[in-house]
Amino acid sequence: MKSFLKYTLATIVGILLVNMFMFLIFVGLIGAIAAMSDKSIEVKDNSLLVIRLENEILDRVTDNPLENIDFLTMTPKKSLGMNKILSSIKRAAKDNRIIGIYLDLTDIQGNFGALAFTEEIRNALQKFKESGKFIYSYSNLGYSQKSYYLATVADKIYVNPETPLLLSEMSSSISFYKETLAKLGIQPEVVKVGKFKSAVEPFISNEMSEANREQVKKYLDSSWGTLVKGISESRNIPADSINALTNRFNIYTCEQLKDYGYFDDVIYEDQMLTILKKKCHPEAAGDSSRLNHSKLNQVLLSDYQNIPLPETDKLNKGKIAVIYAQGEIGMEQSANSIGPDLAKTIRKVRENDKIKAVVLRVNSPGGSALTSDIIWRETELLRKTKPLIVSMGNVAASGGYYISCAADTIVAEPTTLTGSIGIFGLFFSGEKLIKDKIGITTEVVKTNTHSDFGGSYPLPLPISSRPLTPYERNVLQNYVNRGYETFLNRVMEGRGFTRDELHAIAQGRVWTGADALKIGLVDVLGGLEDALQIAAVKAGLENYSLTEYPVLKNPIEEFFNGLTGSVKTRLLKEELGDFYPTWNQIKNRIQQQGLMARIPYDLVPN
Repeated sequence: MKSFLKYTLATIVGILLVNMFMFLIFVGLIGAIAAMSDKSIEVKDNSLLVIRLENEILDRVTDNPLENIDFLTMTPKKSLGMNKILSSIKRAAKDNRIIGIYLDLTDIQGNFGALAFTEEIRNALQKFKESGKFIYSYSNLGYSQKSYYLATVADKIYVNPETPLLLSEMSSSISFYKETLAKLGIQPEVVKVGKFKSAVEPFISNEMSEANREQVKKYLDSSWGTLVKGISESRNIPADSINALTNRFNIYTCEQLKDYGYFDDVIYEDQMLTILKKKCHPEAAGDSSRLNHSKLNQVLLSDYQNIPLPETDKLNKGKIAVIYAQGEIGMEQSANSIGPDLAKTIRKVRENDKIKAVVLRVNSPGGSALTSDIIWRETELLRKTKPLIVSMGNVAASGGYYISCAADTIVAEPTTLTGSIGIFGLFFSGEKLIKDKIGITTEVVKTNTHSDFGGSYPLPLPISSRPLTPYERNVLQNYVNRGYETFLNRVMEGRGFTRDELHAIAQGRVWTGADALKIGLVDVLGGLEDALQIAAVKAGLENYSLTEYPVLKNPIEEFFNGLTGSVKTRLLKEELGDFYPTWNQIKNRIQQQGLMARIPYDLVPN
C-alpha cells in the first residue's frame, strides 16, 4: 500500500511539474509573440531600407509564432521568405519614402540560401537600381564568397579594414558510409537506373564514380562561371584576373583588394553610418555638427515586409496563383515538405475560375516517385485548362523536375540544380547486426512463396532481418526500370524529346539551369518575378492580383499543431549549430527507403 501511495504521489508531482513547465513556456511564448506584434512600424521620409540576411531563407515562411522563437533565449526572430523579400524590394523601388537600400551583410549566415537564391535577390536589387535609387553594401566582419557576389550589385561596396575576403572557387565534398555500415553489420540493398544516379554511392562505395565526378565538376564549373561573370561585369574586373587571384589563394589586405577594384573604400562602421547620413540628409552634409545630430532613418526589411500593401483595384478580376512546392517529396504535406495533398491543392486551383494562370514554385531535391507522379497528374490536367509556369529555386531535380515537366514554360536561375531524371531503390538489411551482434533470430510462417518479401523488421529501425534474394532483387529492378521509363515518358510528353534524345541527357545526371537551358530542360533563365510576367502575358492580364497556395493555417492553429516538432527542430538547430545540416542529411538518408526520384546531393551552402 505504501509503495502504491508513493508511486501515485510521484506521478502526480511529475504531472504537476510538467504542466508548470509547459505553462512557463506558454507564458514566455505569449510574451515573445506580443513583443513581435506590439511594435508599430513607421516609414519616414528619406528612409533607408536595410537588408540583413541573418537567418535561413525559404521560398515562403509560415505565420507560426514558433518558427520565430529562439527557444534557448525565448526571444523572437524575424524569418524571411523569398516571396516577401522580392515583393518588398519591388515595392521599395516605387515607395517615395525609401531613398535607397543598405545591404548590411555583417551578420550574414552561411545557410541564408544556395547560390540560386542569391542570384534571385541580386537580380531584384538590379531592377531596383533602375528606379534611380542607390544601393550601398557594408560588412564589419568580412564577406564570404557568396555574400560578396550579392554585394557586387551595389553602387558602392565598403568593408572593415581588418576583415578578409576569401575567393576560393567552388568544391564539393561527399562522405561515404560503406565501411561504417559494414562494421555495424548493415548491408545496403540498391537497385537503380542511370549511370549518373549517384545518390546511393555513399552506401555502396568508398569513392566517387567517374560519372559522378564528371557531373559534379560540370555543375561546379558552371556555377563558378556564373559567379565570376557577375563579379566581372559589376566591378569591371577581367574574369581572368578574378580566377588568377583565386588560384593564388592568398589572404589579401582589404587595401590591396581595394586597389584591385573589389572594394570602393575600407572604413569602419561609424564611418559607414556617416556616409549613409550624408545620403539621407544632403542638406547637412557640409556641417559636421548638424550631421552628427541628424537621425538616420532606417526600416528593416523584416519589418517593411509586414507593412500592409495598398488595396488593389477591386475591378481587377484577374488572379495569378503561386503554388509553393518546397522541400522533400514524401507522404506528408507541410510548409517545408511536399506530400500528396499538394495534388489536391493544384486541383482546387484548376477548378477556380477566378484564377487565370498559375506559377508553380519548385524548390525540391525530389523524393518519393509515387508522390511525384500523383502531383504530375494534376499539373498535366492544370496545363490543359490554364497557363502553367514553373519557377525553379535553388534545386528542382529528380522528383522536383518530375512535377515541373508538364508546364508550358520552365524558368530557372543559371545556378539552379535541375535534371537528375532517374530512379533508384534503397533498402537496408542487417542480418549480421540483428542475428550475430544483437542475438535476435526470426522464424517465418507464410501462406505463399513470397509472403515474406524482403524479410521482417524486428528492430525499431528500417533494417530488414535478411538480404534480398536474387528473385526479390530482380522484381525490384524491374520495378525501378518501369519507374524510369514512366519518368522518361512524362518528360517526353511535356518537353517534346524523343526517347533517345532524353535518355542521352537523363540517366540521373544533374545540370545547372544555364546548362539545362542549352539542352532543352528549361526554357528561360530568371526567377519568380520573371515567371509571373510570363504567366500574365500568357493569360492576357495587364493587371492582376496574386494569391498563394497552399493556404497557410492561422497562427494559433500552427502553434498547437507544430508545438512538438517545432520545439524539437529549433532546439536541435540551436544545439548543433553548423552541424545541424549534416545531422539532418544523415537522418534523411536513413529514411530514404523504397522507390525514390531524388537528386544525389544536399545543398549545404558555405
